[in-house]
Amino acid sequence: MTNSSVLNVTHLVKEYGSLRAVNNISFTVSAGEIVGLLGPNGAGKSTTINMILGILKPNSGNIEIFGKDALAFRAEISEKLNFAAVYAKLPPNLTIRQNLRVFSLLYGIPNPKKRVEELLAEFELTEFADTKAGLLSSGEMSRLSLAKAIINNPRLLLLDEPTASLDPSIALYIREKIRNFVKNTNTAVLWTSHNMREIEEVCDRVLFLSHGKILLSGNPRLLPSANGKKDLEELFIAVAREPVSLKE
Repeated sequence: MTNSSVLNVTHLVKEYGSLRAVNNISFTVSAGEIVGLLGPNGAGKSTTINMILGILKPNSGNIEIFGKDALAFRAEISEKLNFAAVYAKLPPNLTIRQNLRVFSLLYGIPNPKKRVEELLAEFELTEFADTKAGLLSSGEMSRLSLAKAIINNPRLLLLDEPTASLDPSIALYIREKIRNFVKNTNTAVLWTSHNMREIEEVCDRVLFLSHGKILLSGNPRLLPSANGKKDLEELFIAVAREPVSLKE
């Protein structure tokens, strides 16, 4: 692992019976870098994220986070790691403020009340602070989820389709918040999305997954032309279909 590498995945494999969902993948994510993990449904993206989070145990391979084995040092690593996804709902019967308060305590945040109020203001949630999460709009819930995801100022942030199903205005807001957070904190980010325009805009590097394998990696603004495609969306379709040669 290099000095700047925050996440180092080596020869990672996850099998479900005869299905190899993640097939011997290796990659790194460095401090201050936003890496897109792309691929069609069933490609292995969420499985990879869940292994990094420690929710799933790999069949083989190694995950190092902050230079330490992710399985052996899970508790220590979790203090500097966080996650957001549109499908990972927060407790609906708790208010926005209560949700943030609970997570501030779980992460052992110094002066949790102050941190919660800072996040309410930063994400323009103060006026809804006493509203139950289950009553929020999708945009409000996304802002709450992102506030929760950065509550501990993580050094590694995992984002699984954080803007899925959001209207363009809210999606832009979320992207800008994440970019600013990375710029100010030098956090490493692994980001999955099906929105290729978004990926071109926010990611420094992308990894294309198909059937659990990494087929391509590189700069999202340069990869399409390098592989004979007009844009990232066309390249995504080509990778998903796994042609013999992407330049054909």
